[in-house]
Amino acid sequence: MNRLFNVLVFLFVLSSCVPIRIAPKIDDYKISKGKKFKRTLSKRQLFIFEDTKEAGEFYKYVNTKFQLHDSLVYDDVPFQLENQQYFFATYEVEIQDKSFQLVPIALDVLLSTSLGSDEVHPLFSNSDGISRKGNFYIAIEVYSDLEKDCLLANSFSRTSVLKYLRQLKKEYLATHNYNEILFKN
Repeated sequence: MNRLFNVLVFLFVLSSCVPIRIAPKIDDYKISKGKKFKRTLSKRQLFIFEDTKEAGEFYKYVNTKFQLHDSLVYDDVPFQLENQQYFFATYEVEIQDKSFQLVPIALDVLLSTSLGSDEVHPLFSNSDGISRKGNFYIAIEVYSDLEKDCLLANSFSRTSVLKYLRQLKKEYLATHNYNEILFKN
C-alpha cells in the first residue's frame, strides 16, 4: 500500500504542470511564413532566429550598423548585395510557453481550507493558474524593387540573401558593443 502511494505521489509531481503551449526551439535559424509562425506577422517568408539578448538590442544593433539615427529602423532598412538594392524589415517576437499549474493550485486550495477561508488567495500559483515563460525571436523579411519576397523558395536572390542574413545574425549575437561594427571593414 505504501509503495502504491509513493508511485501515485511521484506521478502526481511529474504531471504537476500540464503544457498548454510550447514555443518553438530554433537551433540556428528557420525560414517560415510569418503568419504560420505567429498570426501578427507578415504573410511573407521570414528568417527567424532565437534572440538571447535583452529586448531592443536588435534595434540598437541595426540602428548602429546601418547608421540610421533612429529613423526607419524596423522597416525599409537598405542594404546592397551584388550591386542590387534590397530592404529588410524586422520584428521582435515573443512566444510564451504556457502550462497549467496543478500542484501549486492544489497547495493553495489546501492552505485555504486549512485556514478555514472560503476564498482561495493564490500564494503558490498565479491568479489564473497558468505559468508563463517568454521566448524571444527576431524575424526578418527581405524584399527589393524586383521581388516582393526574397526568401521564397523560387526567388532568384534567395541564396545570397540567406548568406547575408546568416552573417548578420552571427555578427549580432557575437557583438556586445555595437560601435565596434563601425570600425570593421
